[in-house]
Amino acid sequence: MFDKTQKVLVISGHAADYVWRAGGTIAKYLNHGAEVKVVVLSMGVRGESNDLWDQPNQTYENVRKIRKSESMAAAECLGVKDIEFWDFEDYYMDLESEERITRLAKLIRDFEPYHIITHGELDLLNPDHDAVNKFVFKASVLAISNGVPIEGSKTSKQTRIFGFEPHQSEICNFKPEVIIDITETIEKKEAAMNCFKAQKHLIEYYGMKAFIRGNHARRLSGSKQYKFAESFTRRFPYVGEWLV
Repeated sequence: MFDKTQKVLVISGHAADYVWRAGGTIAKYLNHGAEVKVVVLSMGVRGESNDLWDQPNQTYENVRKIRKSESMAAAECLGVKDIEFWDFEDYYMDLESEERITRLAKLIRDFEPYHIITHGELDLLNPDHDAVNKFVFKASVLAISNGVPIEGSKTSKQTRIFGFEPHQSEICNFKPEVIIDITETIEKKEAAMNCFKAQKHLIEYYGMKAFIRGNHARRLSGSKQYKFAESFTRRFPYVGEWLV
């Protein structure tokens, strides 16, 4: 059952990951009044901006600025007002330091999300995404541990952690565990995807992916109004008093 008081924290490895993989879900939560915070760990300058590097006399700083502007424009399309850019270097992203893990743990404590959406546990062709998955889990453990003092914060409750569908689903042995109908927000997702000129080849791909998952949503639910969807894994089992 939807509860707008259940805040959503989205941790995106690169500038566009949150849009490709969860843009419709993010926009849907915002449409219904929930608080959503997005953290972009890296602009993806080195490994996620190949089209931009084809331009003559290109520079790291120029690519970084373009990617950030694209991500900010995409966030606006989705309705995201709360977005942070941590600007870590990508390929390969170093997320093992105590300082960085503690920084995210404090953010989790301060924001108190009910749901965290981030990269799933296996992405064979993108080591940054795997690193982000481990990073988020480690930080979430620190955030709920009474024995871990973090100045200016108090221990948070256990969060529900969901994993993005990776780009190469079959190669990564991905199996959807949660499918979310995004029919009402597919136009917002399409507008957000079209902000990313550095990865134009992915726009059609993720539009098709939403259509395919929408087909699965209809078949598995019997609800014919489901046209487009996004899918996720669950880090932990569902816990409740009844089957849902």
